[in-house]
Amino acid sequence: MTDVPTARYSVAVLPGDGIGQEVVPAAIEVVEAVASLHGFTVDFREYPWSCAYYQQHGVMMPSDGLALLARHDAILLGAVGDPSVPDHVSLWGLLVPIRRAFDQYVNLRPAVLLPGVRSPLRDTGAGIDILVVRENSEGEYSQVGGRMFPGTPHEAAVQQAVFSRRGTERVIEYAVEQARRRSGRLTSATKSNGIIHSMTFWDEVFRDVMDRHPDVSGRLVHVDALAARFVSHPHELDVVVGSNLFGDILTDIGAVVVGSMGMAPSANLNPERTAPSMFEPVHGSAPDIAGRGTANPVGQIWSAALMLEHLGEPEAGETVLGAVRRVLEDGEVRTPDLSGTATTRDMTDAVLGALRSVAVAR
Repeated sequence: MTDVPTARYSVAVLPGDGIGQEVVPAAIEVVEAVASLHGFTVDFREYPWSCAYYQQHGVMMPSDGLALLARHDAILLGAVGDPSVPDHVSLWGLLVPIRRAFDQYVNLRPAVLLPGVRSPLRDTGAGIDILVVRENSEGEYSQVGGRMFPGTPHEAAVQQAVFSRRGTERVIEYAVEQARRRSGRLTSATKSNGIIHSMTFWDEVFRDVMDRHPDVSGRLVHVDALAARFVSHPHELDVVVGSNLFGDILTDIGAVVVGSMGMAPSANLNPERTAPSMFEPVHGSAPDIAGRGTANPVGQIWSAALMLEHLGEPEAGETVLGAVRRVLEDGEVRTPDLSGTATTRDMTDAVLGALRSVAVAR
């Protein structure tokens, strides 16, 4: 008999700043545990690129940073940002270059109300399960623009949004595929009643794509009204697609209505897999609680589960999410963001303890 070769994956780890340093180790422990249960191996390689690295070197990552990351199958990111470094420096020095160099044009952000978690909304009996597909490579987050007459009373700033047909079409096509796998309903965020050029263009491309997919029901909703729907009728929403800015804002609302920013995962995807994809929680570095050991690791652990699915280990990803569900439904372990007193270590241990029983139950 010959032994069946064990799948082996290489993952770059960027703990980054603040609570990223606390929740990333938790996610790594969980991945290693579930990999052992499912018979594959994950090799982690940590890179110290962060605001602390910037303070020492004057850059967020070295000149060969992208080349180093390109050697890996995926990237697990904790958080980027610290009060000591302006946000536009930290984000445009690390996070945004990674997303764009590796053509991670889909930012996938689930907003799911898990069993045992209390939403701030009054009525969630119908449940909340929204999948936001955010365009991640262009749109409002561009480098086109500048300032004139700085430091004078005549100072002016110009910021140019960039919407290409290729960029808009491909992210909507991806959202259509996600909707097809779920309810067959797709909502597009727009603001074409006020933003006359880019949003009317977005709407036209959306209609063109939907005409090619009559099996999926698509509708355009102004982003302000859609934000209100996230709060008043979240159970009526399924897959939502939006531009870079609109998707960013809507997913913060989604994270809060399902219980906590600490619960929200995300995936920066290169769907064609021509470069590594990157997985990170939505919550950011949270400097106000960094170092206390009380950060909720669920968002990071869930992001790691999305990573496992992307790597070709969907059962392992489901096992991780099943363990998280079991811990939260049990209600014994709650971090402060969920009105509890548990530490990051407590929550991590609880998820690790639930892994084996979930794996056996599958």
